[in-house]
Amino acid sequence: MYVANAKRLTLAGARKMMSTAMGIAEKENIPIAVAIADAGGHLIAMERSDGGRFHTVHSSTTKAVCAASNKRPTTAKGAQAQPLDTTHAIGLALAAGPERWTAMEGGYPIIVDGECIGGIGVSGGNWEFDDRVARAAVEAIGAGFLIDKK
Repeated sequence: MYVANAKRLTLAGARKMMSTAMGIAEKENIPIAVAIADAGGHLIAMERSDGGRFHTVHSSTTKAVCAASNKRPTTAKGAQAQPLDTTHAIGLALAAGPERWTAMEGGYPIIVDGECIGGIGVSGGNWEFDDRVARAAVEAIGAGFLIDKK
């Protein structure tokens, strides 16, 4: 087959995810930045809370792009889910491009019917908060964040 049908994340879906993430951050009084990218790593939406640190814009964008590219949550593990030491984590970021790969938690792919349609990155809280907010935003549109490998 030379042509395939593909799903894509809509702006409405990105807005729902954004409102979910920002709502949690506002309720818990933690300023964050949230980036939502399509499957190709191109931004659909980006917001930074009042009081959010400016570096969180780059961190959240990198998390979103990395999650979409790898089709798995961002974490300090390599391509084969092996634990990475600091040298290898930095090496991967340098090899892929520092704006395309990160070992920081808080990035999740957006999976619908086994297909990755994008990624979300959250930055500004501690790693557990960023991770929890990103996951909740993905779930808010009825998507998953793990590809079912049967």
